[in-house]
Amino acid sequence: MAKELKDLTKRSENYSQWYNDLVIKADLAEQSAVRGCMVIKPYGYAIWEKIQRQLDDMFKETGHVNAYFPLLIPKSFLSREAEHVEGFAKECAVVTHHRLKNSPDGKGVIVDPEAKLEEELIIRPTSETIIWNTYRNWINSYRDLPILVNQWANVMRWEMRTRLFLRTAEFLWQEGHTAHATRQEAEEEAVRMLGVYAEFAEKHMAVPVITGVKSANERFAGALDTYTIEAMMQDGKALQSGTSHFLGQNFAKAFDVQFVNKENKMEYVWATSWGVSTRLMGALIMTHSDDNGLVLPPVLAPIQVVIVPIYKNDEQLNLINEKVAGMVAKFKKMGISVKYDNTDNKRPGFKFADYELKGVPVRLVMGARDLENNTMEVMRRDTLTKETVSCEGIEEYVQNLLDEIQENIYQKALSARNTRIRSVETYDEFKEEIEKGGFIMAHWDGTPETEEKIKEETKATIRCIPFDTFVEGDKTPGTCMVTGKPSECRVVFARAY
Repeated sequence: MAKELKDLTKRSENYSQWYNDLVIKADLAEQSAVRGCMVIKPYGYAIWEKIQRQLDDMFKETGHVNAYFPLLIPKSFLSREAEHVEGFAKECAVVTHHRLKNSPDGKGVIVDPEAKLEEELIIRPTSETIIWNTYRNWINSYRDLPILVNQWANVMRWEMRTRLFLRTAEFLWQEGHTAHATRQEAEEEAVRMLGVYAEFAEKHMAVPVITGVKSANERFAGALDTYTIEAMMQDGKALQSGTSHFLGQNFAKAFDVQFVNKENKMEYVWATSWGVSTRLMGALIMTHSDDNGLVLPPVLAPIQVVIVPIYKNDEQLNLINEKVAGMVAKFKKMGISVKYDNTDNKRPGFKFADYELKGVPVRLVMGARDLENNTMEVMRRDTLTKETVSCEGIEEYVQNLLDEIQENIYQKALSARNTRIRSVETYDEFKEEIEKGGFIMAHWDGTPETEEKIKEETKATIRCIPFDTFVEGDKTPGTCMVTGKPSECRVVFARAY
């Protein structure tokens, strides 16, 4: 077994260290010279590209188009929506000068004091303000609506405690920003886009999610409602994996974005925003991977099939090369990403361990005996099981196997998630169960004070008020486990990343 695997911390020993080790050893990302920021390496970025490409297609299927807005936002823009600026004020990076000059002592450069900006600029923590200032120029009449725009960008939120992909000062994401003529249309858009996220998470990432609405305490700053998809990681902690916000008319009023409606009256526009980020990479890793490394769902794997030859001499290698060439061509024609690794600078055992570490879904091996028998050894990454298969029709066999692996990974994650959903009646029972991890369904009186008390005493937060029923009595009224006051339904609690 390769040294990389030997040095990979086991999940049972230290889950957090296992995650950190895996991100580094699987060549996904590394820390950068800038505190709190990361370098996404080519293999990690290849996974992100697949996420991005699929989501982008789904956005366009729902009528959205891409645009790009400035990285820098005038400070005054953030002051216009009070809740919004309060929510992000502590996380903002500020540009104050526009020029450097040589230091008088000749030892490097300094900020030129003569180059102070008239107004400071904020590196975007999110783009609602700059976009709504722009929309004011685009919208005059109901005929200009709706505007369905998305942008792929980077943002910066000055985090003090960072972890690769899960929480970094700078991260990549997409942010949708839409404008509508009616409240109903905007609310429907926010829920619809949450549905897109949920479909992507489950069908492509193979990550089961709970969909619901956030409590007032957990809402996006400046939103009237925030909808969320919540995933469960293997260590029993939740991960918020995507959010969609109904912004009402708050930003339209802040930036005076009005339109002439069908009754020829002036009205403020209704808004939504929604986004997912490279945090999805963390969800992918922590939901599926094991002590041997990454386990990737085939539809998002940069390499879906790897072929490794085992040979004793050049003659055998040439024969295997000739045999495999047709397979590689057919795989590619079928849209399957395949790598034939016949390099001679690494031994087969190292290659096996390396591709396991990187989560390649299917490994094919051909040796001299396989060549004689017209067979190949097939190993699937999700179960680590092997079998010998005839080369006749192997491409179709592998295609079906990839579909089977995708479904198996999802079902395994779903089963693990469902065993971690439990219902409690009392606060003492809640305190005991929350220590075991998972989603805890409990009654809450709906007040921010009770929510804050639970968070302070147990480190658990309300992940969402769920749309769907998960345990018996989810939607049945009851009494709050803390105060005994009436509760409309059970909500989802968990400790979270």
